[in-house]
Amino acid sequence: MEKIRMTTPLVEMDGDEMTRILWKMIKEELILPFVELKTEYYDLGLPNRDATGDQVTMDAALANKKYGVAVKCATITPNAQRMDEYKLHEMWKSPNGTIRAVLDGTVFRSPIMIDCIKPSVRSWKKPITIARHAYGDMYKATEFRVPGPGRAELRFTGANGETMSAEVYDFECGGVLQAQYNKDSSIENFARSCFEFALGAKQDLWFGAKDTISKKYDHTFKDIFQKIYDAEYKEKFEAAGITYFYSLIDDIVARVIRSEGGFIWACKNYDGDVMSDMVSTAFGSLAMMTSVLVSPDGKYEYEAAHGTVTRHYYRWLKGETTSTNPVATIFAWSGALRKRGELDGLAELAAFGDKLEQATLQTLNEVIMTKDLCALAEGITPAAVDSEAFIKAIAQRLAALLAA
Repeated sequence: MEKIRMTTPLVEMDGDEMTRILWKMIKEELILPFVELKTEYYDLGLPNRDATGDQVTMDAALANKKYGVAVKCATITPNAQRMDEYKLHEMWKSPNGTIRAVLDGTVFRSPIMIDCIKPSVRSWKKPITIARHAYGDMYKATEFRVPGPGRAELRFTGANGETMSAEVYDFECGGVLQAQYNKDSSIENFARSCFEFALGAKQDLWFGAKDTISKKYDHTFKDIFQKIYDAEYKEKFEAAGITYFYSLIDDIVARVIRSEGGFIWACKNYDGDVMSDMVSTAFGSLAMMTSVLVSPDGKYEYEAAHGTVTRHYYRWLKGETTSTNPVATIFAWSGALRKRGELDGLAELAAFGDKLEQATLQTLNEVIMTKDLCALAEGITPAAVDSEAFIKAIAQRLAALLAA
């Protein structure tokens, strides 16, 4: 079989620990035998980020802006334990936070559903897509420990020299202090991305924040969404037979649990981080969720929305086989290759992305799966396999689909 050709490279961002091992398996078994792969490679593994002063992460993000489509492996965001474990020079920031700050935009995450795994929320019948704002909030916050009694103030100095200030708290003891921010331009991009995605999916859009408590910060999100909807999207939504709905986030959460799914749930940055994990777990597994960052100027970064599976990695280092679920990482590759094919007018490459997903779902529906899913499967007797055997089973079905 002649390999499928590419014209423009993907930006390939390698990662850490067990997901890095799976990344290599997926390329060798599911991509390279069928595609004449072209990538611009960046090693975002923690040792290389430390060695480059994290410049490699910025370089990868700028390459994503240049080429338009990236695929990213899961990476470590170091804490104090990781500082010691990896002998780091600095507690580097989240690579995802750096990339999202460069690209801006919105992260869309949807569960990957299979026949034998039912959502733990009984009313859910259709996938719920989380639209997560990819800029600002605590991910760009400035914070420090307050050593003892003293006055904390929030101060802004305008370009014209005018100032605004407010007392935060008069500390009588030690504590912590944090200031976070967002930008009107980024919130506007977030809103338009959500409205456009909803129109494309022909699904209702829900958005929740806490404007009753955060009367400036969250209220700005609410106001910008409503202004853009009324001016640019209201008529389009009505023509498409879909709705936009805003409410307080606690009310939205209650409505989500009572719903049957099938809509897009827009969330601020941290809310989206937490709620996407809740939704994916309730639908089955963190490893069963697609994730794509879409920038306002049409750049795409596909990734797995879970961690680096540290526990399995240390077992693998001991020579043990692991049954780690690679589905989210496979779908990151399939999504990136499909989008690259669409942008470059390469129908065969786009179709390959579809068939890679089809082969993965076929394997799962034929009850060959990793151990994490076996415990969730209903009405079948699943065949638990290790990661390598699972990927090889997908490769067999993919080859058959491509040869048909």
